[in-house]
Amino acid sequence: MRSIDSIPRLWGSEHSLLERFSNSCGVVRSCKVPLCANWRTAIAATKTQIKMVWKIWRWGFCWVGQAAFKRDSLMALPETSPTPQPSLHRTLGLWNLIIIGMVIIQPTAPMGIYGVISNKAHGHVVTAILIAMVAMLFTAISYGRMARSYPSAGSAYTYVGQEMHSALGYLVGWGMVMDYLINPLICTAFCAQAAMNILPGLSFYAWIIFFAAFFTWTNLRGIKASARMNEALCAGMVVVVALFLAAVVRAVWGVQHDPGYFTHPFYEAANFHASSIFAGTSVAVLTYIGFDAVSTFSEEVENPRRNIMLATVLVCLITGVLSGLEVYAAQLIWGSKEFKGDDVVSAFAIISRQAGGAWLFQVVNFTLLIANMGSGMGSQLAAGRLLYGMGRGNALPKKFFGAIEPKRRIPRNNIIAVGGFALVGAGLLQFFADKLGGGAYEIGAECLNFGAFVAFMGVNAAAFVHHLRSDKRGNIGAYIVPALGFLICGFIWVHLSHPALVLGAVWMAAGIAYGAVRTRGFRSELVTFEVPADGA
Repeated sequence: MRSIDSIPRLWGSEHSLLERFSNSCGVVRSCKVPLCANWRTAIAATKTQIKMVWKIWRWGFCWVGQAAFKRDSLMALPETSPTPQPSLHRTLGLWNLIIIGMVIIQPTAPMGIYGVISNKAHGHVVTAILIAMVAMLFTAISYGRMARSYPSAGSAYTYVGQEMHSALGYLVGWGMVMDYLINPLICTAFCAQAAMNILPGLSFYAWIIFFAAFFTWTNLRGIKASARMNEALCAGMVVVVALFLAAVVRAVWGVQHDPGYFTHPFYEAANFHASSIFAGTSVAVLTYIGFDAVSTFSEEVENPRRNIMLATVLVCLITGVLSGLEVYAAQLIWGSKEFKGDDVVSAFAIISRQAGGAWLFQVVNFTLLIANMGSGMGSQLAAGRLLYGMGRGNALPKKFFGAIEPKRRIPRNNIIAVGGFALVGAGLLQFFADKLGGGAYEIGAECLNFGAFVAFMGVNAAAFVHHLRSDKRGNIGAYIVPALGFLICGFIWVHLSHPALVLGAVWMAAGIAYGAVRTRGFRSELVTFEVPADGA
């Protein structure tokens, strides 16, 4: 999973790309591995499969290594300078931006949320993915237009605050904080579910303690994944997607099918209901979270007025086509059957097992586990740095949130606090799963989308107002695109689940109350939500 706004702008820093992995989707659960009597038996039962999965990954890295991205061509760090505001080198081209966007979103994005979308949309996953793509394309154009006007790598709350009103910008920023805090929570839950497929002897609650502690420890130790490693992980995911598609072709090829077999994933009259489709679409948007990070490279890209908008739109389009292909293939195997209980979050792995056997189940499970571990570490550090920025600006108690650990220059208190929030939040959501209508993964993902839609609608509204004030007010198309983006996003937003809407509304109400108290009734300077640059 990925944070949608104010992502650190310096591509060259070693951990900045890891923090950009805010949108990774997918964790699986409910492998049909029997519970073993003791740890030695459990490890022996899975040792062969783990070795096989690792060999496939290693083969994939070797295969893609010949065409690996050239780091020097993808990024350029400005030289250290004593001046307070060094300029960035404009070295990124259009295809560099597209590759960066795909690395951020990840090729396996729709796999983890497949079961949730399928149940909500009654099997019409590919339809929901494509409708979500339309909404994101309109929003991507609005992001591109605002990036032209604010080339200093702004964010949604900056756009809204500058074009409309600072109080509205504050509301968008408060929704962004919700995303930053929930991202580590759902990554922790994802990893716990996936780990149970490999070693099922521990409960979900034991695993969330392990992963919350692991993410916190790695960030406190300053352990970072290099950009090259993140590129390799993304390339490995491409190999896994190719293996899955090949397995589906092999399973479907040469078999006699009923009429409509290849069109039912798009439309099956018996199960097609508009309200269900849009409920599924409200979750499917999670596939695209992170596309807007491309706009934060405004200061590093050649010809930003052209390339930022074009790259943002193309990243959305490529993500939609690739994700649509993945879920279409999955629907050919599974159809519109409902996923029960814990199978909801392991849906794609279950389909993989049906298409290619147990080995493919383990490959998909291992891939999504690794992807979410990277996202979990990066999103926790990003959330910690966001809270540090707010503490440094006295929006939060500066003594705690504005403190920096002197040796490693990290916001230690905030990292620990975010880790604790992820642990407690994941545990509570899972404990009340029956009452909420979904576990930590499902409810957490929808709450993240709540904040994302607030930002998306804000950017579309800001683009509309910006054009209204511009000298080219006669261009009707410049009104239609943000207006449609706002309306479509708003319509999908209200189709989020009731628990997600309630939790999101409570969060926004708390933000309004906090802002009112903090600014004496919104009369003084409002809180800012900028993530400090590396080394700040």
